Amino acid sequence: MEMEYRRLGKSGLPVSALSYGSWVTFSNQMAVDAALEAMTAAYDAGVNFFDNAEVYALGESETIMGEALKRAGWRRDSYSVSSKVFWGSVADPKPTQCGLNRKHVFEACHDALRRLQVDHLDLYFCHRHDPNIPMEELVRTMTELIHQGKVLYWGTSEWTADQIMEAYGVARQYGLIPPTMEQPEYNMFRRARVEKELAHLIENYGLGTTIWSPLDSGILTGKYNEGIPEGSRATVRGYKWLREIIESEEGQRRIAKVRRLTEIATELDTNMTRLALAWCLKNPQVSTVILGASRVEQVHDNLKALDVLPRLTSDVMAAIEAVLSDEAVTG
Repeated sequence: MEMEYRRLGKSGLPVSALSYGSWVTFSNQMAVDAALEAMTAAYDAGVNFFDNAEVYALGESETIMGEALKRAGWRRDSYSVSSKVFWGSVADPKPTQCGLNRKHVFEACHDALRRLQVDHLDLYFCHRHDPNIPMEELVRTMTELIHQGKVLYWGTSEWTADQIMEAYGVARQYGLIPPTMEQPEYNMFRRARVEKELAHLIENYGLGTTIWSPLDSGILTGKYNEGIPEGSRATVRGYKWLREIIESEEGQRRIAKVRRLTEIATELDTNMTRLALAWCLKNPQVSTVILGASRVEQVHDNLKALDVLPRLTSDVMAAIEAVLSDEAVTG
């Protein structure tokens, strides 16, 4: 199936329904060659949005992506690239090296442009809400970056609906530019923010959504159905938190559901990963689903979720909902 393109909320920007993110993908362990191979596989399949952030591998992720983009040599007008600001890109940030104060937002933008080797960010996200910064300062700073041509669209990530509404109100009051998109976590087990809390903003304000963690940190791939396999992310140093989630009562309850969902995937002649991704795509409130594949083989497999989408009939969706019924309002 060919790539589908959706408008980013009320903006005119077309983004591929599946996009590519770097979060745990591009790190010190992943060479530029491997990054380029994975990104090229995505780009050749029609992916036109590549997501990143200053905090990923403390800036190294952006550096690797930037070098891969340079070596790929794609026309700059054929893809969009993003960064996110808040946490900083140093291990022990000083007060002016993190947060959403004007100084950090401005300088982090320049650092992202340098690392990504581009002259503008198509999308620039505030990675978290910062209660210490006046909303007017933040909205005005983002507006100025847009007027300077350094950013095309700005958005939020993991903000509440009330916080986003405050940004809209400030923009309206002072004639500034409001956020275009929100980047929330969304998957079969994390639904409430998109489907309930943000629904009126999506419907009435045209808020776009670039969703992350569509596989719930790998739980929805089915690879933990029979325990934690050696070599999986949950066994990697620094991911003790994931192992604890999987081994918790809640984690085991979710895995039991994934076993049942895997049976539905098998009936559809697909796998659990593709089913989970296609389920996210089925929601018209979703502008794009960010893939976090770490290997080119995973990229190819994830992209086949587009082929599963037409198979998600009302009956299939009802069968999935029957499994997820007691998860419908979590998140």
